[in-house]
Amino acid sequence: MYRLHVVPAHGDPFDRLLEGDSLVIGRSSESDLMIADRFLSRQHARLFKQGDDWMAEDLGSRNGTLLNGHPIESATKVKAGDDLQLCGSVVSVRVASSPPPSADGSGSDLGQHTVFRRAAELIDSHAESASETDAPDALRRIADRLSMLNDIHQTLSGSIEMQDLLDLILARAFDHLRPEEGVIYLRRLEEFYRAAYRTVPGQEPNYAFSTTLINEVAEKGMAALVLDVQTDERFAGARSILSSGIQSLVAAPLLDPEGTLGMIALSSRAHLRRFDEADMELLVSLASVAAMHLRNISLAAEAAERQRLEEELKLARQIQVALLPSELPDVAGYTLLGGNMPSRGVSGDLYEVFQRNDGSESFFLVADVSGKGIAAAFLTASLEALAAGPIEVGHPTDQVCALVGRRLYARTLPAKYATAFLAILDHETGTISYTNAGHNPALLVRAGGEAELLGPTGMPIGLMPDATYGSKETKLGPGDTLIMYTDGITEAENPDEEEFGTDRLLEACQALRGQSLGEVNEGIEKTLNEFVRGVPFADDRTLVMLRREAV
Repeated sequence: MYRLHVVPAHGDPFDRLLEGDSLVIGRSSESDLMIADRFLSRQHARLFKQGDDWMAEDLGSRNGTLLNGHPIESATKVKAGDDLQLCGSVVSVRVASSPPPSADGSGSDLGQHTVFRRAAELIDSHAESASETDAPDALRRIADRLSMLNDIHQTLSGSIEMQDLLDLILARAFDHLRPEEGVIYLRRLEEFYRAAYRTVPGQEPNYAFSTTLINEVAEKGMAALVLDVQTDERFAGARSILSSGIQSLVAAPLLDPEGTLGMIALSSRAHLRRFDEADMELLVSLASVAAMHLRNISLAAEAAERQRLEEELKLARQIQVALLPSELPDVAGYTLLGGNMPSRGVSGDLYEVFQRNDGSESFFLVADVSGKGIAAAFLTASLEALAAGPIEVGHPTDQVCALVGRRLYARTLPAKYATAFLAILDHETGTISYTNAGHNPALLVRAGGEAELLGPTGMPIGLMPDATYGSKETKLGPGDTLIMYTDGITEAENPDEEEFGTDRLLEACQALRGQSLGEVNEGIEKTLNEFVRGVPFADDRTLVMLRREAV
């Protein structure tokens, strides 16, 4: 007695005893030995007994059959050690001196009960299948498939909700394939969930689909035809399937160019319905249409969500702009200018100028909260609200930082904090007392071009609950300019990933010191844009300038 060792083009090798008087090999489920190879003919070759010998013959296949590398022109004797080459698959003839091995070593013959084929290849092979047959039944199946797909496309030509689409796909599957149970699984992040389910009337649902099937079909993009669940070792641990009475099932992945969206699986009891390869091909076509429309629904939902977020971003920006000064106060003997440019629609930067002590002094606040976007914008609003009270009651800069820092720490996550530069200008003397809470150094450019960097006097606000801050003093003379800014300016990068830096900003301010603050602002922006050479700004940019007028 011989056994055949089959190495299919796709899937794991398996063994089959050569029994009876004839064995037809092909890719059709109607063949005695079905092999998952899209280039095989449906009935490709045959092994048959002639007296005491086994013979091999090609059944008029499109791609021919090779015996030990030579084409089979007519019935040819085969013996142990011979290899039959059928396209990408090899069938080796061996002596059956012992039971054929299996995956678990039990010697059982399991491989021929299940077919896994790549769904993408099945879709490509549909046209080939139509061209190679003139059989009325085959042509009728192809016509039915095209009619079903056209019907679904027509039905889905308008807008449809996802659940309605899933229900429609299952309904069409039941109409054309007549299963007893059907289920659609969809991917959510890295897991699959049951999105739709259907049974024939009067049958209790059992949801009998295993993770084994999901892994093979949904994860690997394979179409599955299981002729006998009870004898397939892949489902040995799937008690829900084995106890349900299901024997035949067919499944296909929901594939589109972006990947696998999920799978559709149908099952039946053997005495009512046994699926075949034509059913698998039909389900693959149905799944392909479903995947395309599912992706369209998903894209439409994403577009709607994106529009909603854009509207929320627009509203958040409007709210934030309302928090920023619409105009800066007029201070006799001084010129002020300030502005903010967000990188993502809304900004994580804040600036304010308060008049206090009966208008004898101005309080400047420039801050940059951690993070970007809407979350950062919310934090700037909170920071502005927390700082307004201590500033208005007259606290010095270091105490404002300490008070706001404690409250901010108590109300936000530890990763949320703000760097800030706070300064108080005495209008009469030009004296500036300031606190730098982990912020970029403010630049004090003298009328003659000399410069001072007003560096940190404490840590960022809200980083620690009991942080203390220092304060320092300097003085503005006639023609001197104080430049306060956020790191969106100094950390802007060019195509070489080089940062603009504090030194370039200082050089630009020194070069522009004789011009008006508006011209200084335009000059800095021009210099910055020339440096980045089109690279988008990754962070918000805020610039506030104070100049004491020359006598």
